[in-house]
Amino acid sequence: MATSKIRLLVDAGKATAGPPLGPALAPMGVNPGQVVAQINTQTKQYDGMTVPVTIVVNTSDKSFALEIGMPPTSSFIKKAIGVELGAKGEAEKGQETVGNITMKQIHELLEKKETVLLFKNKKNAVKQFIGTCVSMGVTVEGLPAKKALKSLEDGSLSL
Repeated sequence: MATSKIRLLVDAGKATAGPPLGPALAPMGVNPGQVVAQINTQTKQYDGMTVPVTIVVNTSDKSFALEIGMPPTSSFIKKAIGVELGAKGEAEKGQETVGNITMKQIHELLEKKETVLLFKNKKNAVKQFIGTCVSMGVTVEGLPAKKALKSLEDGSLSL
């Protein structure tokens, strides 16, 4: 059985048969409309986020299977703080922040991603989320994310 894989990030529930998906599937003889419909159905729960999708195509019988991944941490943070899909975080050092996230929101996000996180304890998982906030220009409990990391270490910011 010969297979091909196509990996891409899609806007949850909003995939289209246009580029890059349609042109990648058409030469394989797979109906892009069917693939798009299944992607949109299976990613609907992550509305407002980007989701990694792998399409495995059996090139001999033109069948396909989908592997839906977990959205990246940055997508969860953007949704939690109300930043629109596709919006970037801080582009240059010193620019204004794009939003603020609370420790309660971080804990809620951790629960959603706990099956894919590879940390020994909750504190390290929280540090990963806060580290993502650093690169996005998101404050944590009103503190710049780097200060929030230091506060978490010294105990002045509680889990």
